[in-house]
Amino acid sequence: MRYLHQYVERSSKAIKTEHFLGDGPIRALYSTVREHAPTLFNLLTGKRASAVLAYLMYDFPLASLKKSGLQDIDLTECVDPNELTTLRKLFERKIRYWECRPLEGSQDSVVSPADSKVLLGSFREQSHLYVKEKFFTLSELLGAQKNEWIESFKDGDFAIFRLTPEKYHFNHTPVAGQVLDIYRISGEYHSCNPFALVAFASPYSKNERVITIIDTDVLHGAGAGLVAMIEVVALMVGDIVQCYSEDRYESPRQIEKGMFLKRGCPKSLYRPGSSTDILLFQKDRVRFSQDLIENLHRCDVQTRFARGLASPCLVETEVRVRSEIGRAIPSAAGAKHGGQCHER
Repeated sequence: MRYLHQYVERSSKAIKTEHFLGDGPIRALYSTVREHAPTLFNLLTGKRASAVLAYLMYDFPLASLKKSGLQDIDLTECVDPNELTTLRKLFERKIRYWECRPLEGSQDSVVSPADSKVLLGSFREQSHLYVKEKFFTLSELLGAQKNEWIESFKDGDFAIFRLTPEKYHFNHTPVAGQVLDIYRISGEYHSCNPFALVAFASPYSKNERVITIIDTDVLHGAGAGLVAMIEVVALMVGDIVQCYSEDRYESPRQIEKGMFLKRGCPKSLYRPGSSTDILLFQKDRVRFSQDLIENLHRCDVQTRFARGLASPCLVETEVRVRSEIGRAIPSAAGAKHGGQCHER
């Protein structure tokens, strides 16, 4: 019970206990190895070691879902279930999201970018979501040289979406808007297991990641100001492949500056393993769904975050990709920096 981690299942409101694949080795890596053999720890969380581990773990023929520990995967959702012959193919599976993950809300809705467990937070001390630098700092996460974006999201809000190995690993666009910037920051490949997150300060700022800045104050946009979507690799995740498509998975394209992204479309794919998405919002530009806020503060749920970060309540909610997590709060000026609305 020492390492119990629970969350709230949104659809049923039930409290669930998460069972982690490889939990023992992760705890050993981020406690004993990190403390007593830092050189080995750095080696194991590097890109080359992560790629080797991924190959050994994911590229051999799959005997059965039960033996892999992934028996909860619903193969009936998959586009080509008979093609899933290795763990890698299973993790990179395509689903009939247009049927089994219907797009929720309206044009001003913010939707979940992934099948995941979400944790909400704010950089403002007066906010009831205040979580100061527990998981990352803005300057480290966005890149120290990106002063414009750091300033834009100062005192804003954030949502962290933690994908576990059995989840569908395509990311979808959370809002409609125009891409202002997209760039990659190199880094390490640390685990997204909650034990590792609380044992290793600001891990998301240390991992390799892709940052996409979206302007939603444009024609046909969500009207939520600037939104940063940050895709973070983790242990045994080989890459983040940008593959935006407006027609199911057809004709995938690289994300480029100036592109207009529709809400709820496939944007990228993690290859493979567990990983994390982070959404950043400007101050007073998004109102999170009330049930997610209420779940965050539930004190009848035991989490590793609350125990490890000395916070009385810090609870994740399991959400589905393309489900509504909040609504835009229109700006009085209707523009990202107090100027005029941009048109596509």
